Amino acid sequence: MQSSVFKYVWLFLFDQQYFWITASLVVLGDAILTQLITRFVPYTEIDWETYMVHIDLYLKGERDYVNITGPTGPLVYPAGHVHIHRLLHLITDAGRNVARAQQIYGGLYVLSITLVCAIYKKARVPNWTLLLLPLSKRLHSIFVLRLFNDCWSLIFVQAAILAFQSAWDDIGILLFSLALSVKMSAILYLPGLLVILFKRHGLFATIRHMLVLACTQTLLARSFLISNAKSYLQNAFDLSRVFLYKWTVNWRFVDERTFLSPAWAKGLLLGHVTVLIAFGLFRWCRGDGGVARVLQRGFRRPGLPAGLAPVDPDYVATVLVTSNLIGIIFARSLHYQFYSWYSQQLPLLTQRTRFPFIMQMALIGAIEYAWNVYPSTPFSSGLLLAANLVTLLGVWFGYPEGKMFSGR
Repeated sequence: MQSSVFKYVWLFLFDQQYFWITASLVVLGDAILTQLITRFVPYTEIDWETYMVHIDLYLKGERDYVNITGPTGPLVYPAGHVHIHRLLHLITDAGRNVARAQQIYGGLYVLSITLVCAIYKKARVPNWTLLLLPLSKRLHSIFVLRLFNDCWSLIFVQAAILAFQSAWDDIGILLFSLALSVKMSAILYLPGLLVILFKRHGLFATIRHMLVLACTQTLLARSFLISNAKSYLQNAFDLSRVFLYKWTVNWRFVDERTFLSPAWAKGLLLGHVTVLIAFGLFRWCRGDGGVARVLQRGFRRPGLPAGLAPVDPDYVATVLVTSNLIGIIFARSLHYQFYSWYSQQLPLLTQRTRFPFIMQMALIGAIEYAWNVYPSTPFSSGLLLAANLVTLLGVWFGYPEGKMFSGR
């Protein structure tokens, strides 16, 4: 009897044939946990009221972003955010029914966990990894105790990753565009996505996908662009935005004067671009004979795939989440809700290193700890940066094109 129980535990944890059984148990358990959190942990108002005030102004006919403001600030999110929260405004009695909103976000959280399981399945991540997904205190809070709009962008990004893993790239680009229409942070995936599309389809198809992305954004924002295009673009896609020092999670060990300086922002941008170029040149095209050969094939035969190695589901997931991590490391500021951008990706990222199991768990634990220190301290910020950098270096020297590629 004991040996039989042990056998099934082993199968649930390690046998890919039992992956969805393990995933179902994890999703069900996390759904119950989320309901308990919603019921017994008090809700904290941060941005939800402001979202609803913005929608009040929108429903009154205001389309100029300059004039749409609320208790915690102006509207600084793209049009997709407005359309989603217009629906939530209707469902939740203009935002007053917070309990109903929490249930919607609870369902959103469960959907997110399910999508991650599907992504991990395609990337052939070990079953036991799923047990790590429900453990983040901060992530539950972001969804059901704070109701941040990052959750909607995350869902669309996850669905897009799954579509790209399945080679449903036309669907994937639409889902990615929806993510970008909710929050500009989705743009961090774009460098990795360009590599994937260029290798899989070639130059012409990559340009077509980017045109679809641009046209979708234009269509969603049509009424705002007609009213005041400059105001919309400056507010919804403000790449020069300066964040308040008191909310920073990642740069608390830097003094406020440096944090706010243009030179610091330019340095971070330079670091971001440099690391992305390094991964593009030396890591993401190794299976194709190097980036020079990929570019040569892509421009010589623009209507055909530029890559030689298969763009498999593991490669897609690894490149996209690595591209996202690079952007997070060099972000001018990270606020607590931004942890949702990569929390569920950490198990995959650490498994794309060659670090021993204990070190992988230590990195995930250190990052989770740093995101739960409030207010942030120089130590927590330094620990977060160090753990993120070590994880990225681990991927660089580990499996930057995924473990499937290393096995070929």
